[in-house]
Amino acid sequence: MLGEYLPILLFLIVSTGLGLVLLVGGWLLGPKRPDAEKLSPYECGFEAFEDARMPFDVRYYLVAILFIVFDLEIAFVFPWAMVFRDIGEPALWAMAGFLGILVFAFIYEWKKGALEWE
Repeated sequence: MLGEYLPILLFLIVSTGLGLVLLVGGWLLGPKRPDAEKLSPYECGFEAFEDARMPFDVRYYLVAILFIVFDLEIAFVFPWAMVFRDIGEPALWAMAGFLGILVFAFIYEWKKGALEWE
């Protein structure tokens, strides 16, 4: 019974060992040549001009929500479509409810103006 878990245990041991070797090896053997350019804050190729704690525009978060809406849709609808004939009509209604929630989120984004670009 416990022999069935041996491959999982071996995988965990090897992956942990490899991770430690890579971390410690990079820290011990990696080049350490800091200079002012490497230690300076980087912001798209030019000097930072504002504080790092400046507030973001709310449109940034609306676009992030829009990405999540479409990402969830693809992540759930594609596998569902592949096995639709095997899972039957209850799955159709479950997916209809899920897509209804996503449509509601999309309408919310539309009303808030996340699809308007200036």
